Parts: sequence; structure tokens; C-alpha cells
Amino acid sequence: MQLAMIGLGRMGANIVRRLMRDGHECVVYDANPKAAEPLASEGAVAVKSLAELKERLQKPRAAWVMVPAGEITEGTVEELGSLFEKDDVIIDGGNTFWKDDIRRAKKLKPKGVHYLDVGTSGGIWGLDRGYCMMIGGDKPVVDRLDPIFRTLAPGLGNIPRTPNREKRDARAEMGYVHAGPTGAGHFVKMVHNGIEYGLMQAYAEGFDILHHADSKELPEAHRFELNLPDIAEVWRRGSVISSWLLDLTASAFAADEKLEGFEGHVEDSGEGRWTVFAAVEEAVPATVLTSALYTRFRSRESESFAEKLLSAMRKGFGGHHEAKVD
Repeated sequence: MQLAMIGLGRMGANIVRRLMRDGHECVVYDANPKAAEPLASEGAVAVKSLAELKERLQKPRAAWVMVPAGEITEGTVEELGSLFEKDDVIIDGGNTFWKDDIRRAKKLKPKGVHYLDVGTSGGIWGLDRGYCMMIGGDKPVVDRLDPIFRTLAPGLGNIPRTPNREKRDARAEMGYVHAGPTGAGHFVKMVHNGIEYGLMQAYAEGFDILHHADSKELPEAHRFELNLPDIAEVWRRGSVISSWLLDLTASAFAADEKLEGFEGHVEDSGEGRWTVFAAVEEAVPATVLTSALYTRFRSRESESFAEKLLSAMRKGFGGHHEAKVD
């Protein structure tokens, strides 16, 4: 199948590579022409403008936008919308606010251009691990592009199958799901990221307690000098709190036990905030997720071991390097 990719950063480029590995044809564009050169050498068709991109695609066209959320995505979707024709598809795979998806789809509808919002999780590891995708949009359009999503998804892998799922959508087991109408994909991905904040914070606080187990504030008989790399490693194996985040934590400790390469300043991508806003709108208590978000705000004023670990995990799964500032 043919797909255009707009935005050739860490995730966009690897999505293209994973698709080409499975025989799909990719047309690629980036505002920085040099970003397309490695992919062109690997078999992609590189173009110099969105107008040229349109001409290189077969009808009905499909273009995946993977650029930073906000004005850049807005401008790209608007330009594509002016170029594309009836039954063409624009896919936004970035971290867009779900209400913007609904607005954009409504604006494109009179022209007959379809819009899908695809919450994409997998970070810098997706080329080999695959991408977990949460898709919003009209079912016929999602079904038409299923070969693309099936290639990008992780597949069954070695995860034990969940009992009693025989009559449910098999795509979820493969690592992708049609979450609902326009906006639903990014809404589900938004909450996914909100939960991610909470899980990361729980690990960070737990290891911070272990880190301070030899505090001089404690009676000497109650102090422990604990090996955090070994504790992280043993928890990965058979523990009820094992997870990919814990895998990344163990890797971070193995490389830098005291996390001296991290400052403890932790950014937020915006989706944690949007999750809290949604909780407020729905009158749903979200104390853990809200607290985790506020902790990131606090980390920008002072640092602690917990924030260093949060920063290390972000580097592990997303390549977000928040370097120590001297």
C-alpha cells in the first residue's frame, strides 16, 4: 500500500522504515530536505513540497502527518486539505488535542477529505517493537487503511492472550484499535499519557524512598544501603509491578546508578494537562494523575532523585534527553 509521511523526526522516519520493510511504498517530505535523504537511499520517494507529494500519490491518497502538535500541525493539515480531493485521507499521528481533531474533520468534510486521528505510542523503539495505535475516524476509512496499521502494530508477540476475547475485535490483540469517531483516538492516547505520568511517578517515588533508606535522619539500626540497580532488575522478573517502564528504569540504573547525568528537570508534553482538564470536565476524581502532573511543574524549580529518575525514563522510551545543567 502507498502512504505519504510528512515529518521525518524520530518517529516519522522509523514509521516509514517499518512500512517499507513490509513492502509498502512511502513518499516522504520534511521541511528540512536533508531529513529525507537517508530514507530516499533506503527506497522512499522524497519530495520537496506538499504539492509535489500530492502528485506522487495514487488516488485515493493517504498522508500521515507526524510533526509537532500546535501551529505546525495546524498549518500542515490546512495546506493538505487545500490540495487533497474527495476520498483522500489525512492522518494526524502526533500528540494533538482531541477537540482540534473534531474541528479539523468538520472543516474538511464538505470537500470529501477524510481525517483520522491516530494516537501513536512506541517512541524511539517502534521500528523494532511496533507502535500501539488508538485510531479515531470513520470505520470505512479506518478499514481501508488497515494494511498500514497492521504493519505498524506490534502484533501478538509473546504476550499471553487474554481469556474470553474470542468474540471481541482481534485488532486490539495485535496492538491497534479503532477507538471510535473523530477525536476518540487522541482522547484515548491522551488518557494513556496521563496514566503514564502516574505510573512513572509511582516508580520515581518508590525508588526515592529506597535511595534515602540510609538517611542520617533514621536511627542507625534502621538504615539500609540498598543496591537500586539490583532491586530494579529483580522486580522486572516475576514481580507484580513489572513493566516496560521498569525495564527502562533498570537500564538507566545499570548505566548510571546515581543518575548523575540527569538534572531532575522534567517537562510535560501537554497530554497530562489535557487529561486533568478532561477529568475536571467529567467531574471524575484523578488525584494520582493530577499530583504527577504537578510534580513535573515542581521539578522545574528544584530537583530530587525522583525527578532524575523520571527524566531517565523519558529518555529511555522517547529519547527526550534532559541533560544536567552545570
